[in-house]
Amino acid sequence: MQKTLLPLILGILLCAYNSHSQKPDGAEKKIDSLLSTMTMVEKIGQTSLRGTSSRVKTLPDELKQAVREGRIGSVINVLDRNNVDELQRIAVKESPHKIPLLIGRDVIHGYKTIFPIPLGQAATWNPDIIERGASIAADEASTNGIRWTFAPMLDISRDPRWGRIAESAGEDPYLTSVLGQAYIKGFQGNDMSAPNKIASCAKHFVGYGAAEGGRDYNSTIIAENILRDVYLKPFKAAVDAGAATVMASFNDINGVPASGNKFILKNILRDEWKFKGFVVSDWNGVTEMIVHGYCADPKEAAYKAANASLDMEMTSTSYENNLADLIKEGKISERQLNEMVRNILRVKFALGLFNAPYVDRSRDANILSEQHRAAAKEAAIQSMVLLKNEKNILPLAKSAIKIALTGPLANAPHEQMGTWIFDGKDADAVTPYFSLQKEFGNNLLFAPTLAYSRDRSTVGFAETLAAVKKADVILFFGGEESILSGEAHSRSDLNLPGAQEQLIKELKKTGKPIVLVIMAGRPITIGNIINDVDAIIMAWHPGTMAGPAIADVLTGRASPSGRLPLTWPKSVGQIPIYYNHYNTGRPATSKSFVQLDSIPVGAWQSSLGNTSHYLDIGFTPQYPFGYGLQYTTFEYSNIKLSGAEIPMTGTVSVSATIINTGKYTGTEVVQLYVQDLVGDVVRPMKELKGFKRITLNAGQKQVVEFTLKAEDLSFHNQEMKAVTEPGKFKVWIGQNANEGLETSFVIK
Repeated sequence: MQKTLLPLILGILLCAYNSHSQKPDGAEKKIDSLLSTMTMVEKIGQTSLRGTSSRVKTLPDELKQAVREGRIGSVINVLDRNNVDELQRIAVKESPHKIPLLIGRDVIHGYKTIFPIPLGQAATWNPDIIERGASIAADEASTNGIRWTFAPMLDISRDPRWGRIAESAGEDPYLTSVLGQAYIKGFQGNDMSAPNKIASCAKHFVGYGAAEGGRDYNSTIIAENILRDVYLKPFKAAVDAGAATVMASFNDINGVPASGNKFILKNILRDEWKFKGFVVSDWNGVTEMIVHGYCADPKEAAYKAANASLDMEMTSTSYENNLADLIKEGKISERQLNEMVRNILRVKFALGLFNAPYVDRSRDANILSEQHRAAAKEAAIQSMVLLKNEKNILPLAKSAIKIALTGPLANAPHEQMGTWIFDGKDADAVTPYFSLQKEFGNNLLFAPTLAYSRDRSTVGFAETLAAVKKADVILFFGGEESILSGEAHSRSDLNLPGAQEQLIKELKKTGKPIVLVIMAGRPITIGNIINDVDAIIMAWHPGTMAGPAIADVLTGRASPSGRLPLTWPKSVGQIPIYYNHYNTGRPATSKSFVQLDSIPVGAWQSSLGNTSHYLDIGFTPQYPFGYGLQYTTFEYSNIKLSGAEIPMTGTVSVSATIINTGKYTGTEVVQLYVQDLVGDVVRPMKELKGFKRITLNAGQKQVVEFTLKAEDLSFHNQEMKAVTEPGKFKVWIGQNANEGLETSFVIK
């Protein structure tokens, strides 16, 4: 009896299993139902992202009619919540299939409460700070119906001339991956359908940060193994974290523009990574392939973009005008169009738009709340990097000290917020002048001198110099205005603009100590004035709460804990400069370096060291990746391995003891670096593989441990296979990429 029934029972169970495993979830069934009845016009409409300028206050009639006819699926830059609700009402009440709109906006580092620029947030090396900031941005933006942001930007950049480096997390793929996942978690949460969450967009896919010469929109030439091991890594991490959407970049990659690049969009993103969200072009990115010289006309641009698996076209209309004809001609199948629409509808269902399309008006009180401002202040504090502190001039003593405050950014509320702050308001920004006036009262002497960062006038110099003679210390707030970084704002000269250097030189003559606070969207080359100032703080563009945060750091209520997320060059001539470079066959050393002025006149040609360096500035940066001082000091000792030899399937633990040897409580960012000494392709000098933030009281110590798996050490070989090869690895635990305790292990 049992033998007779067993096959039947197993057959029933197998059928039930197969039925369950192949059964689409509720959203997929609804998408199937919609696709089966939608017209071609409606399907193409879902691939169309339209909108208005941020400055337009009323809805154009043609936009409303297009929504009514189902010819638009998503909208950008509609800000008024009444306009959002009106468009959604038209979409869900009057359009043929009642499909809600997806409302998008560039919410990059805050909505109303502005956090530090992304490069500044990266300097926190703190994913909790990133997640909290993104969550607050989502909470505030969604109160106006925005449910999709074009962030995070995950472009690896090794060239600070590029203006959009301000939007990045710097030069390192590991750090960018960790922080990118934190952004996505903050924006989307555990349930993206929650009314205070928004869909993220990992951008720009891919290689945009490698634009030649740091010129925005420019070409990129990237070997495939470097593409995979450096530029693609943060995007893979974003997909693994559940990023809802991905944006194709403006640039071409090895001659093929990203919007029509089948290799990156289909082969890698879809086929290899199994990405299920949708891909959107950047602004006019599809039709710009014509200007690139990759497509002859909008019809060919639509064909190449659709065939590459780009789902949605931002602002340009090549899909709207040509997809139907391409399907009729058999160049694009309706099945392909259905998949594009399916990817878009899947995100709309995940956001809960079909159930709740209208603005949630119950959360207005959260905007610029005390909690949000406190979080922005803490992010600004943790982002600041102390680069120099001669004679421990910082923190400032508060008793009976007179301070001269000057510089173009001391009281510039708009400029302190940085790039991409469409919705931030100057009136909400608290400036350093305001906070320091509150802190020091009559002991603060304010002499603004330069009206803006590019100001070349020296008219106010005499008045300022007279004022500072009464002071004990000078605070100079310099840098660059917010407009000087960001999209299309590349610079070939990274010195302080205008007459700032000239003013610092004059202030130096007074003999008063100078504290330089830099607000900028990128590293500033400071070789001309580094010896004229006694302390330097890199504050980036710190956002709404710049003033209170800077006041806390200057007075010692908070100790700076930021670390550089990129290598700081001595001059533009060193760029591109990054820590994880290859060794070369003739690496430079301090012994081999020959300085320009030390070369004898008439020297024999081969007497210059024959290693990879510049004669005038050498081979080291101004400051290395991961660098940052504190008001206290830390000592590293006793590096240990769990084993000197490990199998390919095993793990190795690396630890070191950290002790606070100074007088203040401080936060240290302990960093783990590894070097694979020999590989099928040459391996970087060092690669960041882990970091931990620890806070220690004076005299306190802690053992910090990291664990490495073999897959953490993988790279793409000449056959483009991800491999971990056996051999010897060096490992460091230290304070930055240039120093640390060293040991080694072998993978068998």
